[in-house]
Amino acid sequence: MKNFIIALLSTFALSTPALAEPEIKEWKTYDAMGCMLLRECQDGVKEIKTLEDLQAYYPDINFSYVANEFDEILFSLRSIGVKVFLADDKYYPPLHRGVYHTVGNNFFLNKSYMDKPHQLMSVVRHEGWHVAQDCMAGTIDNNMIAIIHNEEKIPQYWRDIAEDTYPKYARPWEQEAMWAGHTLGMTRDALMVCASRPMWEVYEPTPLTKEYLVNEGYMND
Repeated sequence: MKNFIIALLSTFALSTPALAEPEIKEWKTYDAMGCMLLRECQDGVKEIKTLEDLQAYYPDINFSYVANEFDEILFSLRSIGVKVFLADDKYYPPLHRGVYHTVGNNFFLNKSYMDKPHQLMSVVRHEGWHVAQDCMAGTIDNNMIAIIHNEEKIPQYWRDIAEDTYPKYARPWEQEAMWAGHTLGMTRDALMVCASRPMWEVYEPTPLTKEYLVNEGYMND
C-alpha cells in the first residue's frame, strides 16, 4: 500500500502544474490526499505547532488534560524536522483521520475528527509512531519505515484488531502503531529518542530491522 501511494503521488506530481492550486475532480479520494501530501493543495491546510494553535479551531473544547503530551510530541516532531498540519476533511478518503507522509516528512490531521481530546491523541500518537518507525529505518530522509518491536511484544488485543482492520502486508507496522495510539507516553518517549540519538541505541531492533541497518551502514554488526 505504501509503495502504491508513493507511486500514485509521483504520478500526481508529474501531472500537476507548478505554483498553482490544482483543480481536484473529486474530493475525499487518494488523488485529493496526494495533492495535500505533496503540498500542492494548501487551501484549508494549516500548520499546527502547539496546542494553542489547535485550540483556535475548537474554542469550545477543553484540551487541557492532553496538553502536556500533545505539546511534547509536537516539540519532538519539530526537532526531528516533521511539520504537523490540520487539514479539511475534503482531502481524506472516508474514515481517514490522519496520515504521515514518509517522503515529505509532513503529518496531517483530519479537522473533522480532532474535536475530541481522546481521539486527537489517538491519531497523534498513531501517526507519530509512524514517524518513530521512519527514524528506526536509519533516517527520516528516506521513504522507508522499520518495525520497532518484535511481534510477540505487542499485546494480542492490538494484533487481533489490526488483523481485522488492515491488509496483511501493512499489519506489522500498523499493529504497533495502534498499540502506541492508545498508550500514554509511548509515542512521546520514542520521538524524544528519535530527536536526540539513533533509535536502535535505545530500542533493540528486530532481526530484520537490524539486518537492514547493518546492510545500509547505519550500525555495526
